[in-house]
Amino acid sequence: MKRSKDRILTTHAGRLDGPPDYREIMNTAMSGKPLDVAALRPKIRGAMVDVIRKQSEAGIDIVSDGELGKIGFGGLGYYGRRLSGLSSRKLKPNEPAFMALETGERHEFAEFYKELQFMQAPPERVVCSGPISYIGQDEVRQDLEAFHAALAESGATPEDTFLCVLAPGWLEHFFLNEYYAKDEDYLFALAAAMKHEYKAVVDAGFILQIDDPALPDTYDMIVPTPSIADYRKFAAVRVEALNSALQGLPEDRIRYHICWGSWHGPHSHDLPLEHVVDLMLKIRAGAYSVEAANPRHEHEWKLWQRVKLPEGKILIPGVVTHHTNVIEHPEVVADRIVRYANIVGRENVIAGTDCGMGFRVHAQIGWAKFKALAEGAALASRELWGARTSAA
Repeated sequence: MKRSKDRILTTHAGRLDGPPDYREIMNTAMSGKPLDVAALRPKIRGAMVDVIRKQSEAGIDIVSDGELGKIGFGGLGYYGRRLSGLSSRKLKPNEPAFMALETGERHEFAEFYKELQFMQAPPERVVCSGPISYIGQDEVRQDLEAFHAALAESGATPEDTFLCVLAPGWLEHFFLNEYYAKDEDYLFALAAAMKHEYKAVVDAGFILQIDDPALPDTYDMIVPTPSIADYRKFAAVRVEALNSALQGLPEDRIRYHICWGSWHGPHSHDLPLEHVVDLMLKIRAGAYSVEAANPRHEHEWKLWQRVKLPEGKILIPGVVTHHTNVIEHPEVVADRIVRYANIVGRENVIAGTDCGMGFRVHAQIGWAKFKALAEGAALASRELWGARTSAA
């Protein structure tokens, strides 16, 4: 994994918008209409070429495929081709379709969520109804081949590349256990299955980004709200399950991303980072990506004054956010970067985003935020290394 040796490197958290014809595909998928994903692969790859070029043009050093191949992501249409043991059933009375639809925040701000109609529930719930195993070898092979081909076609020469895959604890969020006697058994079965995909990404030469909003975010999805001590026990099991899946993989090719959900809500029930930061740092990863730019979490840079980043690790603070359409001024971005660099060391910071920009802000705004991110990183680099630093 590249480090910020002579300037602050830039990256982002994964999900991006493709060109208009790709957004039409995603809108169709989100409406619940069936799609022939295999037939759409050439169009998806073309969209991937477009977003790789745009990342490089915006000044992003460590680029991804934009998660453009994840059509129907988080549902049976996508993971049913990768994991055995999943099925769907009709919702029971008053049952949420997935965990994020039943939270303490949704109870407190019921009028807000009802009026804006966020995250409408599908009529069915995806459940684990049989033994979990990995059946997605052909799927992940096609993902990797598509990214390699798109990189070559784009002509871009990024510093590095990454692909996102979900953690077992976040898969649990989408797929309710109705088969295993204990949830712990279910989590470790998910981990054993997903290890195949994690290894395939690393073996293909890409950085593996583990996406795990569950670490902090599940706290508000347990109703009634648990004590901090009880939640930490709950989260520790999920950390252990993920680490079992990462065992044997090179830590310097793995980065771990947490966030508090990408929806535009109050986030007043977000669990403070201080309650899970030590658990996050136990993950077998070389870098940790955290939200650091939105109004609910920007102050948490102070936490790193007393929490030591382990030797050899990298911190990827989000210095632009998906939570607002306001495009951050490069000087604001630079200030955020410098704060972290002064605490954990400039070589240990890569500038990132709070979460994926795709479908959270308009694509035009998302690309402008990337440009502000790169310009802010160049300003921070000049401050941290002096005038000799290139603005590249």
